[in-house]
This record gives sequence, structure tokens and C-alpha cells, in this order.
Amino acid sequence: MKRKYILFLLVMFIGFVNSIYPMQQSDNVVTVAREVLSLDKGWRFHQGDIPFPVIKGHAATYENAKAGRASGAAATDYDDSSWRILDLPHDWAIEGRVDSTANLSQGYYHRGFGWYRRQFRLSSEDKGKHLELQFDGIATHATIWVNGTVLHRNWCGYTSMYIDITPYATYGDKVNTIAVRVDADAQEGWWYEGAGIYRHTWLVKRSPLHIVTDGVFAHPVKKGNGQWEIPAEISLYNSGKHSVEGEVEVSLYAPNGSLMETRTTKLTVKALQENIARLQLSVSNPELWSPDTPTLYKVKSVVRQNGKVTDEVTTRCGFRTIRFDKDTGFWLNGENIKIKGVCNHQDHAGVGVAMPDALWEFRLRKLKEMGVNAYRAAHNPTSKEFMALCDSMGIMVLDENRLFNTSPEYVRQLQWLVRRDRNCPSVILWSVFNEEPMQGTENGYEMVRRMCAVVKEMDTTRPVTAAMNGGFFSEYNVSQAVDVGGFNYQIGSYDRFHAQSPELPLISSEDGSAFMVRGEYKTDKSKNIFDSYDSASTGWGATHRRAWKEVATRPWMAGCFYWTGFDYHGEPTPFKWPSVSSFFGIMDLCGFPKSAYYLHQAQWRKDIPVLELIPHWNWPADSVGKPIKVMALSNADKVKLILNGKTISEQQVDPYEMNTWMVPYKPGRLEAVGYKNGKIVSRAKVETTGKPVQVCLTPYRTQLSGDGRDAMPITVEVLDSKGRHVPTANEMVEFTIAGPAKIIGLGNGDPNNHEPEKGNMRSLFNGLAQVIIQSTEETGEIRLTVMDENIAKALSTSMKNLDYSLRLNNSISVAWATPAADSTLTEEINRWLIQVKKSGKLNYLYKRYFNNSANPTSKYTLLKKGDISPFDEELKKESKFLDWDWRLLAALIYNESRFDPEAESQVGAYGLMQVIPETASMFNVFDYFQPDSNIYTGVRYLKYLDNIFLQYPIAEKEKIKFTLASYNVGAGHVKDAMRLTQKYNKDPYKWDNNVAFYLQHKSDPEYYRDSLSFNGYCDGQQAVDYVRKVLETYNNYKHIKR
Repeated sequence: MKRKYILFLLVMFIGFVNSIYPMQQSDNVVTVAREVLSLDKGWRFHQGDIPFPVIKGHAATYENAKAGRASGAAATDYDDSSWRILDLPHDWAIEGRVDSTANLSQGYYHRGFGWYRRQFRLSSEDKGKHLELQFDGIATHATIWVNGTVLHRNWCGYTSMYIDITPYATYGDKVNTIAVRVDADAQEGWWYEGAGIYRHTWLVKRSPLHIVTDGVFAHPVKKGNGQWEIPAEISLYNSGKHSVEGEVEVSLYAPNGSLMETRTTKLTVKALQENIARLQLSVSNPELWSPDTPTLYKVKSVVRQNGKVTDEVTTRCGFRTIRFDKDTGFWLNGENIKIKGVCNHQDHAGVGVAMPDALWEFRLRKLKEMGVNAYRAAHNPTSKEFMALCDSMGIMVLDENRLFNTSPEYVRQLQWLVRRDRNCPSVILWSVFNEEPMQGTENGYEMVRRMCAVVKEMDTTRPVTAAMNGGFFSEYNVSQAVDVGGFNYQIGSYDRFHAQSPELPLISSEDGSAFMVRGEYKTDKSKNIFDSYDSASTGWGATHRRAWKEVATRPWMAGCFYWTGFDYHGEPTPFKWPSVSSFFGIMDLCGFPKSAYYLHQAQWRKDIPVLELIPHWNWPADSVGKPIKVMALSNADKVKLILNGKTISEQQVDPYEMNTWMVPYKPGRLEAVGYKNGKIVSRAKVETTGKPVQVCLTPYRTQLSGDGRDAMPITVEVLDSKGRHVPTANEMVEFTIAGPAKIIGLGNGDPNNHEPEKGNMRSLFNGLAQVIIQSTEETGEIRLTVMDENIAKALSTSMKNLDYSLRLNNSISVAWATPAADSTLTEEINRWLIQVKKSGKLNYLYKRYFNNSANPTSKYTLLKKGDISPFDEELKKESKFLDWDWRLLAALIYNESRFDPEAESQVGAYGLMQVIPETASMFNVFDYFQPDSNIYTGVRYLKYLDNIFLQYPIAEKEKIKFTLASYNVGAGHVKDAMRLTQKYNKDPYKWDNNVAFYLQHKSDPEYYRDSLSFNGYCDGQQAVDYVRKVLETYNNYKHIKR
């Protein structure tokens, strides 16, 4: 069997309830609360195009030209019963396999065409309501039919569609049919774009007099002397048959929910027309929004007709000021700060562009922890859920348009972007394009001039930029039409352009494009690998260190946006196949940090001490004595480097270049110590680890909401016998999941890996892999099990019943073939399966062979009456040195080896007391394979551990527990637990419910990543159980004479 490791999670039900009120009829007024209903569930999908029937003959042609008479897969009566049923968001491209014949820029994934269909019913009570179908994003071009009529053609994969289906809807028992044909061969970018309905879908029901979608504009403006105004604009639409008088009430609510101010106004809205209500709210000295304190207020807009509420919308807003200055850069709320940003596409390992909302939060949290304060959505609008997260988490946004075009359709797309996002306090800049060939021409200038006018007509509170990678010095160029000049990779032109255009504020809208592969420290271009020392970049870009220095040392540069925060599928510059994803990321495709992450964290975060040491310290035997490049990434003043207890040197920290050494390799422990003002503020270490013997699963959270949408990544890593991360491991692991969740994606961050991103198997890459799980609409416990063949092989020396000969492979179906003509055998097999399940035999066999952790029994069982073991006399003699009851020592040995003098663990511990070579060498014992010398060594190690705790005021009986735990897991981890115990105001000198509690939790990231946990992760539960078992055994031995 394979070795299994199980992670337990809890799913809680957090439901989404749409308030539904009875429809009211009064004076011909239809009033009903707005309902926003998800349509993500239950779509039917067909991959591939379905040609429309060929139309011939006058009658067929005539019929085909009529509304509601769509044919083929768009027809209401089309038979889609054989289609796959799935939920949205969905990206069919990522479900495939990479193929060298596919487009490099799309990650070598095939895209093609696909069809979606969904049916739903409307109650007769919905008659008279305004009904709107919303698609938040479809990759790429789409045609949408409702009840056999084509209602929308979408020409951008990043903009939303709001479709009024009111005239086409049917009610009661009649079924409404949506059909969507997606053309994903159409490309808008040169990166992975996915394929399908990859964002959410909604059905919105509203009263005839209602606020249009994105129809509230309530962005605060500072007036001076602590006074602010919110010039609110509320756009109403009347889908009814008559002109109506309406009243609009706008209220401002503080972050604590208290009402601050209310204003009302009246207006007339004609049938099938819009009108705008304009009101003004005043506020004194509000709490300000910033990346450090993203304070949000709420504006509630209520529409009434004849005194009855017909619609209401709550909009979040933030109070903040922004200013781009030609001499001093960027100012937020009167404070001069540098924009520390990243550019990112919208895909992730395992899920492609079909991103669960919770995964956006994970990615943004990683960026915040790095020190990022700004995000460039490259090169397209993102989802509304993403924008809301930026508002609430405090990340400023450069909001970018996708297509550079001033024809009506593309102006509409730009207007949609501004209208949707103009209330977001996170948005500080609009960008109308990225790297367009016409940027240095009069045509380009005229186009940008018009696009800027479109933006300013809708929002005058934010400047407009365009991300240029050339054309700056042309007679006509787009920098002449924008408010802020955007540089893409123009380090050599910064000063010249600034001198030529001194009145234009400037920002580096895209910078860097440096190459790294996580966990690699030797560049090998023959294998498409770059090192992690920030040593390589594109010809047009710069290393991370140079790019930041060129921005940071110029006060008039507002800041920069690095390319990129995360790796992404496609664009594997500078390579081609077999590389299938980018090398640019500060983090890899899973969000695992590369060394660039800690480089930027050291440069950008001043609120915490930062010190990271690279590379790992697991080099092959032939590397001993050879120089290894070592790099410390720190925000300290000075860093000292120590190898195996000996100081190599101290260096002053260079905040731009960081610090490097060439260190002759010697296995052991490499440590860095950071100093600030002469005091130690940070430590980092890398150690030569043992072989991997256990798998560690670390969930991003411990709970999921049982809404069928919540999702999270789980980190998979392997540890050695001391609980240390093994950074060079590349094991293949297999997952199974039980409970109310499913696996929706896999990854490991390797840009050259071709394993499927769906399924249940993935190899680790340089010690790490990721599995993404998503809840179902149920509650309960999730069990995620991971099986590792190589670890099973290592453990087989001590687990004699462990069979690892079955090769891991992709899941296959297994079946028994029985004669078709005679069902006797089939019926007998089925009867046997039912019987073996009901009898419990199947469960017994599973537990006996697949879940049995019992220790092997001792071969020494023939003992004299009153003896514990054949080694009692030796134990009585050696226990005097330890000043222990010999029966306690016997109890320890029983739990270590079952009195087997030849017992050997999977990690090389040997004999009665499971001595390892390092321990034997501490006491100059080399022949620890004999029982007497093994006991001698173990006892002296126990004495050594016992002496460690003499310095603490620990009672003798308590101290034994501390010593036993240290024998099992190491004194360092026990001392970590003591520090944590004291931190949380418990007694660090008592074991039960105090130190034992925090030792148990040293497998929890919250505790083993605590700054007081000097020794990191350990399986503390094992150590606590060990102490309990030894003392229980000792209690049983007490009837034996001393």
C-alpha cells in the first residue's frame, strides 16, 4: 500500500438568502424587493462547435429570419440531454492537456468553441418585473440567445454583459432557455485567456422603477478644512408602461453602521427611459481610506413610488485624496508615498481563469504580506469581486482597458469599465491601453485624446494614463494626451523624458521582467531553468534590484508596477516548448514565493524585520568544499553569516543589491543573524535535511463555507525525520478526498511541467505542491488524504507489511468481466460485495492492512517471573547515573523498541533506545549496536536533556515529562512550546494543559510560524502521546520489584 497522510477540515454552512417579498399592487404600482439570483449551477456544456442546419427553401429561410426561431443548438427544443452538466465559473481549456502544436502564448492549451445551455422557470408573480440576465465574463467572443432570439453578441472576454430579457421571458409552467455559443479561438491577448463562461452569471429581478446596474455614482470629494462632499448620482430606469413620479433617498452610513446623513429628491421617469437623481451629502472629518487602514463607508440609495420602496442599492465608498506631482511623485491623503505595485494576469494553477472568489483573496493576501500597495490589472478589467477585495484589503488599483479602439462598441466597453469601478476607493488611475504600436503617431494621440474625454465625462476625480513602451520622443505621441505618463521598461529614458516634459507626472506602469524558477539556484538554459539570485532579465527589462533602485532614487517617479506578481500560463519568454508558463513571477503559478518575494519584502516593508537566506543547504556529496553563492535578503542594518557555529563574516546591508557571500559547502546549518542599531532583530537558517519521511498538508484556512463556492489552496510539502522541510523533494503524490468538498485543481509551480492540472495526482516541485479544494452545499468534515510512494518505500524497512510495488499512475477504471450469456457469476459477485460491506469485513480489512500503525512485537518474550525484559540488570545499573527509577527507563525502551535490540527505524535510529549516529558521536560511542552500549548512549542523552531543564523552576515530576518529550521530538521544540505557553499567559513550567497544549499545536502554521518558534514545524501531538504512553507503561510496571 501507499503511505497515507490525512488532513481534516470543517465545512460550515453560510447561506446566501435573497429576501423575497410578496409583490404589491397599489395604484398600478408594482413593488418588489430586488432579487439577485445566482445562475452558476446546473449548466449543460458541449465542447466543440455545433454547426447550424443549412437553410434552404423559401419557407425555412423565412422562418429562420424571425425572432424566437433560432435553429440548431440555439433552439429552445434542442436535445441537450447528452451534454455534460457543470457549474460555473468554468474554463474548459485548463481541463485539457498541453500540446506542442497549440499556441505558445495560450500556454499550449487548445481552446476552440463551446456551447452552454441552461433552463429556468419564472413564477407568474414575476410578470411586470424588470428582468436582467448578467454574464460577468466569457472568454472570448460570445453569442447569447434567450428563448430562441439572439439578444447579445459580446466582443470582449473581459467585460460584463447586462441583458434585458423582460420582453422575451415566459412565466408559470413554461421554461426559459438560455443558449450561449463561445468562440475561444478569438484572441485578445498574448497570454493565457482560458475558454468559456469563466465568471459568475446572475438573474436580477427588479421593480419597473429601479436603479440601473452600476447606476450609483457616490465618490467622495474633499472640499477643504476637513469638509467632504459626496455628489451622488442615481440613474433610474422605468420599464413600466407609464411615466412615474419617484423619490430617491440617499443615506450615508459610518463604518460602525450608524446613520450619518440622509438626503432626498423627487424626479419623473418616463416609460422606457432613464433619468438621473442628483443629491449631495456633506461629511466632516471622516476616517480616511488607505492601504494601511482601508476604511469603508456605505451609501444606501432607496427608490420610492407612492411612498412604497421599489428598489434599493448599497454602495461602498472610501474617503481619500490622490495626487500625482511632477516633482515629488504620488501623494495619498497628503502623504508622499511610493507606489509599490505588481502587474498580474487572472489565471492560477489548476483552475485557469475560472477563479473562485476566495482564491483572489488568497493571492491578494500574499501580495499584501510582501509589501505590495498597488495592483495593475494587466491588461484588462478584472472581476467585480476582485475590485471589492482591493477596496476592503487596501490595495490601490491601476484599472486598465483592454482594447485600443474608439469605435462605438469599444467606447461602450471603456464606459462600462469606468461606470462599474468609479466608486472604488482603490482605483487611483485609469489606463486606456498597453504598449500599442500607434503610441508614437498622430493617430494614436487622437485616439487617446478621445478615450480620455470618454473617461473624464464619467469621472473627473482620477487621472488617466497609457502604458507606453516607445514613441516618447516622437513629434506626436500619446503622452501628450494623458494626465500621467506611463513608462513600460524605459529605464534608459527616464531622465531624458523627464527633462523634456517636466510638467508631466510619471510612473513606471510596467517594470522588471526578470526571470526566476522557484527553488533553483543554477541557471541551465538547456533545461529551461533560471537561478533565483535575480541574475537574469529580458533584454528590454531589468533585474528586480535594478528596476526598484532606478525608481526609488528618483523622487519624481510615482512608483512602479513589476511584471509580474505571479507566474501565469503561456508566454514562457525567453523559451518555447517544453516550457508552458512564464518565468516572470515574484511568486510561482501556485503563489509559492520565489526569492524575489523576500527581496521586495525586505525593500518594501519597514514594519516587520525581514531576513531570508538562500539557497537551500542540500547539495550533493561532490559539492563539499566547493563555493556556493549565498544571498541574504534583509531590511536590517547588518547581517552576520554563520556556518556550523563558526562566523563567516558580517556585512552592512545594501538595501538595493542585498548581500552575497561565496561559502565553501559543508553540510550542516547555515544561519544569518540580522542586527539593527546593534541589536538582533531577525534570524534565518537553512539546514542540510534528511530524506523525506512524512507529508505535511497546510490549509490556507481551517474552514470552508458550505455554499458550493468557497475554495482554498492547501500546501503540500514533505518533511524529514526532524520535521524540516525538504526543499529538493520531487515526489509524486496522490490525493483522495471525502466529505463535503471536491478537488478542483492541482499545481506545483514548475514552468516546465506537463502534468494535468485536473485530477488527483501531482508531483512536488522543489519540495512543494498545491491542491485546491472547493466546498459543496453540505456541511461536515473534509478528509483530504495524500499518498506518497517514495516515503512509503523509505518506511518499508520498519513497516514490514507495507507494499509500495503498485506504481502510482493516473486514475483508471477497474472492472470484472463476466459472461453476458449467464448472469450467475455477476449475481454472486454482487451478493458477495453486499455481504462483505454489511458484515464489516471490508472495513476490518482496510483497517488491518491500510490503517494499522501498531509497532512490531518483541522477539524477546520468554522472561522469568518478575522480569520486565532480558536487560533489567543493565537498566538497573544505568538508571543510577540518570537518578531515575529503572522501571521508568524500561517503560521508555518498551515504547521505543519493544525491547528489540535490532530495531531500526526508517530514519536510521537503531537499537533498544533508538539511537541515531549524531547522538552516539556526542558521547564518543561508535559501537552503539550492542544492547549495553545502546543503553549507555541513550541514558547519557537523557541526562543531557534533563540538565537542559535544570535552569528552570520545574518540579521533578514535571521535569521528567519535559525530558521525555525532548527525547522524542527534541529539546528545541519543547523550549519553543515553553515560549509560546508564556506568550499566551499560561505556565511554561507545567506540562499538562500548558506546555503540552502548545507543543501539540506546533503542527499548526499559526504556532510553528510564530517568531518564538525558533525550530519551526514539528509533530507535537506525537510527542505528547509519547509522554503519556511512557508514563502509562511505567505505571503498569510499578508492581515489579525495584
